[in-house]
Amino acid sequence: MADRRLQVFHAVAKHGSFTRAAEHLFMTQPAVTFQIKQLEEHFNTRLLDRGHGKISLTLAGELVLAYAERILGLSEELESRVSELTDELSGVLNIGTSTTIAAYWLPQLLETFKRRYPRVVPRVVVGNSQLTEDRVAARELDIGLIEIVSEQPAIEHFSATRDALLVICAPTHPLAQATSLKATDLIEHPFITRDPGNAIREIAEEFFEAAGIPMSEVNVCAELGSLATVKHLAAEGMGFAIASQAAMLRDIREGRLVGIPLEPALYTPLEVIIPRDKFRSRLITTFAEHACEELAAMATRVAEKAQQQGGV
Repeated sequence: MADRRLQVFHAVAKHGSFTRAAEHLFMTQPAVTFQIKQLEEHFNTRLLDRGHGKISLTLAGELVLAYAERILGLSEELESRVSELTDELSGVLNIGTSTTIAAYWLPQLLETFKRRYPRVVPRVVVGNSQLTEDRVAARELDIGLIEIVSEQPAIEHFSATRDALLVICAPTHPLAQATSLKATDLIEHPFITRDPGNAIREIAEEFFEAAGIPMSEVNVCAELGSLATVKHLAAEGMGFAIASQAAMLRDIREGRLVGIPLEPALYTPLEVIIPRDKFRSRLITTFAEHACEELAAMATRVAEKAQQQGGV
């Protein structure tokens, strides 16, 4: 309901870039430029200084940004309050999620939510847990699903459940016959790790360090941001990886990969996060509650399936 020009200006100011604002708003860059031009013509003054590849706010721009944030916040609150009166949830929900959660947990989570609330439009952005956490803290996202316990003061977090981590490798790999693996069992083998900011990477590094093994002694052969690529290289015998049990069950069941528990057992938390001081609409609250309940139920089913597949 808020003026679209204010929405676009707010996005450009926050992202510091016409291109990134266009991506965030699902608009073309010329359309963003046009909206900013219209707003500057309305106020008859320049709001943004453009130069040397950077964008900065003029004094008028800083004033407009301050009011835009208040207006957009009130607009969101108005939409939510009216929606609550109709007793039917609707509107866009901006969700950020880690790559592992997106690959396994998110599809069913969204399916069950959409069946209950068909008028809600989920808008999903996938990145690693650190990036998602930062975007929720910056209020660029309404809610995040991550695999780290957030300690940012701007974020409120809810612990939904946890997922076991396994060593995964090809059935022909030297580690494949083990019933459990310690950090000392792994250091002589090539390790396929994740990208910086990935929660499982951080947990894996803590696992080695807790065993007295600095990462400089671990034979890292690849750093990958794609879970699918991690699985492919591991299945082709390029090395071992540490990965989510839930995301590996099908590959293990079909024989492409072997999953071996770690000793001591290792887990990744599944956390639901929201901005702490943002207006809490019923839509955000309802999705957060649904996510916690559904993730916990799915984790129970994953554990049961793992046992049926041979105690993985």
